Amino acid sequence: MRKIFAIAILLAVVGQAGAQDDTSEVKTGWNFGLLPAVSFDSDLGYQYGGLINLYQYGDGSRYPKYDHSLYFEVSRYTKGSGIYRFYYDSDRLLDNVRITADVSYLPDQAYDFFGFNGYESVYRKEWIDESSPEYRTRMFYKMQQKLFRFKTDFQGALSGESLRWIAGMNLLNFSISSVDIDRLNKGKSDEDKLPPVKDMPGLYELYQEWGLISEEEADGGFVPELKAGVVYDTRDNRPNPMKGMWTEAVIIAAPEFLGAESGFMKFSLMHRQYFTLIPEDLSFAYRIGWQQTLAGEVPFYYQSQIVTSVMTGASSTGLGGARSLRGMMRNRVVGDGFVFSNFEMRWKPLYFRAIKQNFYLGLNGFMDAGMAVGLINIKDKLDPATASNSDYFDFGAEELHISYGAGLRLAMNKNFIIAVDYGISADKRDGDSGLYIGLNYLF
Repeated sequence: MRKIFAIAILLAVVGQAGAQDDTSEVKTGWNFGLLPAVSFDSDLGYQYGGLINLYQYGDGSRYPKYDHSLYFEVSRYTKGSGIYRFYYDSDRLLDNVRITADVSYLPDQAYDFFGFNGYESVYRKEWIDESSPEYRTRMFYKMQQKLFRFKTDFQGALSGESLRWIAGMNLLNFSISSVDIDRLNKGKSDEDKLPPVKDMPGLYELYQEWGLISEEEADGGFVPELKAGVVYDTRDNRPNPMKGMWTEAVIIAAPEFLGAESGFMKFSLMHRQYFTLIPEDLSFAYRIGWQQTLAGEVPFYYQSQIVTSVMTGASSTGLGGARSLRGMMRNRVVGDGFVFSNFEMRWKPLYFRAIKQNFYLGLNGFMDAGMAVGLINIKDKLDPATASNSDYFDFGAEELHISYGAGLRLAMNKNFIIAVDYGISADKRDGDSGLYIGLNYLF
């Protein structure tokens, strides 16, 4: 049985360029939050590392708005997975332009792959459960992915401060392969070792055998994205708004002349809105998103990416997992088009000061939902015997996926926010539940 133990420790430290008294709520100069993490995964090994988020508030006249935010994260497992990330956000570096930039290397030795079109791809829990007589391998729904990402977005005013244009470029390089079983088996007893891929292929290998993943796509590839669109943003506070809305409509294109393995175009519409129920203390927030392929052939390794201008975590994938449908398995729903929504009640029951910083404790309850609405055509690529195999396919079964749960937040200076969420899947076809420890509200 796979066991995961996680420890998250908050250390808040401050460095300031300007003086202030102990009772002031206004922050000036540089402030930062530090979050080290230690965990153990029986397959991936020990995790070590941490993150730091630095904020520059200037003279404090815009607090809690900041002039610059710099985020650094280095976290890795002893068997190769990890996060190496730098993220920058500022509306002061360039006159009248907000810039966000992300440079990340994300190696994942056991990246989730459940096939395409949600429930049309059957999930068999017994195949990864060592206690089941039908057990195959814990890595059946896994592959190895190493992603290098460079992302930069610019926003400037179209009309006032609320309506803005957005433009950007993302460069993503995916390296895909079978799980490195030999590496994951190092240091394990014989009874705990995973079977070799050649003896027990996983879904990723079977999809290649069936022609659903082409030989050209199987090892990954380069995706250069060009982005353009409009943003309407009236939020009163970016990390946790109490009122306002934030809507984006963008088109991204990955042209072959820039080096894409296959050219394609996608459209993304994301709407978020926030309502104050009790001033400062209680709010209701929701997010509704739609993403659709407009043209071209999208490589399978890109289909799980969710288009967004602001990344609240190291990854933006789904549907399923920490950044989209909490409680569901990561990447459970992958399609040419999908819709999803998140609904949250957010309460701040406690405010306090500690180590000369302003803190609040937040609680939230949520419900998430989504489904594939643009299905990838796989049935026509399969021979009839494979297509009718109910162990793998259930064509026509896709429907709404739902999860729900609750979370805890600890916020320092209204910007550095430690997040813990626990979600439960409403349908066992999406898994059981998930515990997520990271930063920031979901949206």
